Amino acid sequence: MNKTKPPAKPGNIQIPSIDQPTDTGRRRALLAGLGAAGGAAAAGLMTPSRALADPANLPPNVADWSKVLGPGVDVAPYGMPSKFEKTVIRRYVDWLTATPESSINFTPLYALDGMVTPNGLCFERHHGGVAEVIPDDYRLMIHGMVDRPLVFTYQDLKRFPPQSRFYFLECAANGGMEWRGAQLNGVQFTHGMVHCVQYTGVPLRTLLEEAGIKPKAKWLLVEGGDSAGMNRSLPLDKALDDCMVVYSMNGERLRAEQGYPIRLVVPGFEGNMWVKWLRRIEVGDGAWMAREETSKYTDLMPDGRARRFTWEMDAKSVITSPCPELPCKQKGPQVIKGIAWSGRGKIARVDVTVDGGRNWHQARLEDPILPKCLTRFYLDGWSWDGNPAYLQSRAIDETGYVQPEMAALQAVRGVNSIYHNNAIQTWRINPTGEVENVRLA
Repeated sequence: MNKTKPPAKPGNIQIPSIDQPTDTGRRRALLAGLGAAGGAAAAGLMTPSRALADPANLPPNVADWSKVLGPGVDVAPYGMPSKFEKTVIRRYVDWLTATPESSINFTPLYALDGMVTPNGLCFERHHGGVAEVIPDDYRLMIHGMVDRPLVFTYQDLKRFPPQSRFYFLECAANGGMEWRGAQLNGVQFTHGMVHCVQYTGVPLRTLLEEAGIKPKAKWLLVEGGDSAGMNRSLPLDKALDDCMVVYSMNGERLRAEQGYPIRLVVPGFEGNMWVKWLRRIEVGDGAWMAREETSKYTDLMPDGRARRFTWEMDAKSVITSPCPELPCKQKGPQVIKGIAWSGRGKIARVDVTVDGGRNWHQARLEDPILPKCLTRFYLDGWSWDGNPAYLQSRAIDETGYVQPEMAALQAVRGVNSIYHNNAIQTWRINPTGEVENVRLA
């Protein structure tokens, strides 16, 4: 049991510069406005839903939609979400990066259930925009320290015996603006660079064995076909372990923004390793030290040195309801919902506190609990009495690793990093029911 610490307001915080830092107040106000139910909308959610309903559609009356025929089966050949869910979308912050072609957007975690992310809501991270690859013109080349350099077509890759696996994908910068203090007032923006889908494709080991790996080979260079030529060095051991070359996600072909027609899957590793529009794999005996592993994707430490090759994503969790986008509508029983994940394997346990860490309660984990996947958790039966509450979750993975508090993380890593922030997140429920991103000092 930890002692509760007084909450600190997040003002006057310097954000690790990405591109366009502005004052904290403007950031928070802007993001509250961008959120699906921030600010005034949140206040609207405090109104009982019945008061917003049309009495003519309520029992014992026959509702309008029961009086007429609906659209036929051919009106929507590709199904779309209900028009009443139109606010559930990926969101982009225009001041965050210099251009939208080299930028990110965020998954609306607050609006999702279960552990699978819909394809249309998986966050995007591009370095040179979305490549529109013509599948008939697509080729994957494997060369370097191999016995037989090979070139595969899209159809060639689909002829190999397929495998389907669920995995989470998280950007290394997820939560990166929260290193020095609470910044973004919404779980979509603080943690929305993670998603989890079922991938279908070919084990990378199968393709490498087809080419024949030379005995002295230790590394791969994996390169995308986008205009940035995004590439990373990948250890051969990882490639032969569980990496996949995939063409489908959640049962349908990859979306263009997710690497159509072919992307690499590197389970448990940071998202930039999962190269999209995969065009080339070179086998070598050392890391390439290319632009993306020298100009960024390193962790700047307090002594000025940088951690390199920190690919594995540490255990992490976040409460997705209540949260700034989903305030408490009324006092009484609440179900606290969230997600947890670890790049080292399965989630073994999640604890939840409603008093800032004074008392922890073991959450209920929902099946399936799969390695390197999102795991859904719930704390049932908590009753909110209308007083301020400080909600946190703490993940523990099957290796025994415990998600740290930010103070513990900063004690080792300092405050200069952008990547690999897996600290415990705090939401403050105000007496109005609105929820705010805060940092406990």
